[in-house]
Amino acid sequence: MNIAVKNGLIGGFMGFLMSYLLTYLLIPLPGSVAVNALGNGISGLMSGFMGGYIGLTVYIRQTNKQ
Repeated sequence: MNIAVKNGLIGGFMGFLMSYLLTYLLIPLPGSVAVNALGNGISGLMSGFMGGYIGLTVYIRQTNKQ
């Protein structure tokens, strides 16, 4: 359980970082509510994918070492 929490935190942080970078660099300060919603949806999709992928990758590497 300790390993799962640690990997979840690492994946969550990486997802947060990806979402922040997408929103700040690619879709900055939208002019309308629809563009804001689209930008948040895209960054949420990417950050969720990256968080899950990185968390799973770290977990697989740690379990293969043991």
